[in-house]
Amino acid sequence: MKERLLDGRFPGGTLLSENALARELGISRTPLRQAFGQLEAEGLVELYPRRGALVVPISASEADDVHEARELIECHCARRAAEAGADLTAQLEEAIAAQERALSSAGVGFARADRAFHRAIVAAAGNALLARSYDALADRHQRIAATTVARDPSRIERFIAEHRAITAALAAGEAEQAAELLREHLGGARALARRRA
Repeated sequence: MKERLLDGRFPGGTLLSENALARELGISRTPLRQAFGQLEAEGLVELYPRRGALVVPISASEADDVHEARELIECHCARRAAEAGADLTAQLEEAIAAQERALSSAGVGFARADRAFHRAIVAAAGNALLARSYDALADRHQRIAATTVARDPSRIERFIAEHRAITAALAAGEAEQAAELLREHLGGARALARRRA
């Protein structure tokens, strides 16, 4: 259920019926209520007794905050990750291949692959505290990416091209260039999220 929410299959503002979901998933309502409780604790849904759960929309200010925090963490990590070499390059190319597969499926799976791309850069920096901070943003990042792609699937090709340029800079060990390309990429995504909010 959380995966569907993060991938944008349950957009913000959707009321998830407890009964309908239990039937669809083939489970009793008890584990579903527990799942709803966890999603509520994560700030992803609001519970309405005997009705279900409302998917909390991502506000413009929340999207802006997520992008700002990501820029601070990811650009710093890109500078450090430029020394990671072939292992990071292979991970990034794998994520890009998954993004390309999403092109042929109307964007399904893109947000997950986008998350893997950015997470690989953060992990390659080797700072566990920054990685945990980034992971705290990851669900929101994935929802924002899924929402952006759902509204404008043509944006996927541009994201992929930007990811290729970032990967090339990291593979070449060009730390400042990689950080600047990443800053521009995140800035473009931030501007798009603002227009769509």
